[in-house]
Amino acid sequence: MENRQVRRLFMILSPRALPYAKKCVESLFAKASESLEMRFLTDSAADKQELIEVIGAMLNPHRHRWWVIDDAEATERASEKWASWPNLVTFRRGHPCWRKITDPLLFSRDNEEMTILDPDLYFPNRFNFEPTPETGVCLMWQRPNCMIPAETVRAALNASVALARHVDIGVAQWRAGQDLAWCDWLIGKLGGEALPRIMHVESIIWSAIAMRFGGGYLDPQKWLCWQRTQWKRVLLIAGVGGTRILRNEPFHQIKCFHAGGMAKWWLAEAEQAGILDQTNKLLDVSPIRPFVELTRQQFELEQSIKGLLRLAGYYRLMKNS
Repeated sequence: MENRQVRRLFMILSPRALPYAKKCVESLFAKASESLEMRFLTDSAADKQELIEVIGAMLNPHRHRWWVIDDAEATERASEKWASWPNLVTFRRGHPCWRKITDPLLFSRDNEEMTILDPDLYFPNRFNFEPTPETGVCLMWQRPNCMIPAETVRAALNASVALARHVDIGVAQWRAGQDLAWCDWLIGKLGGEALPRIMHVESIIWSAIAMRFGGGYLDPQKWLCWQRTQWKRVLLIAGVGGTRILRNEPFHQIKCFHAGGMAKWWLAEAEQAGILDQTNKLLDVSPIRPFVELTRQQFELEQSIKGLLRLAGYYRLMKNS
């Protein structure tokens, strides 16, 4: 019998993401074996109204509950709840992606589950989420990492802040109430208001949270992050379309597919081609893998390799792939 546990989900969603997010959210509504309570966090009142209309028209066969919350309500809560944590207040006003870390906390009581989803996650099979740990965080795994910019990573390492390697930020599962004073300190130590407004700073914060509070990686055999590997780049340069490239992904055996980068724009066509949707039931709990720490030596080696590739013209050659 399928588990009808209630899951508390959050998604930062702009109407501009709807060309791919609509397919992803519908796959979640159709394939989740658990009852969902989903909060979509957006920007303006106009965005909220547009999302209410679009989501209300989506296929939702299991009648999952959902709400849309605009930034004005979240900002009001932040000013009330975080008077003692000014760096958290400042951080949520940075890049919109950073609100994935802050805003679910504003709408959760201590110890309440928060499962945070990117809008480019597709769910091919009937599935359940993994158990949310009592402490710590579960994150997706990817190789090697997406922590940018380098100077912010170095700021963390210089402050003796441990960082997890191989972190993908498509899914995060944790609970509210875990040492927000330390999170506020971390953001200040990394630059506070001076943090570069780059979305991947989010990955650095998650990596630090992972090593501070514990947890682990979701099983990459079930929670798969699309990677633009070398052979995929070559195929793109050769003119091979995205749908053909996606045919090689193991959709029959995964719970979740993070269509990062350009792959998100291939989802609608791939769905029409019958590539994405499968009929398996993946209801077992998947193993959680321990986090791997990023060492200074590893990071500097990766930066040196990137510098050599840049000098050799690799990134100019691959910029459109």
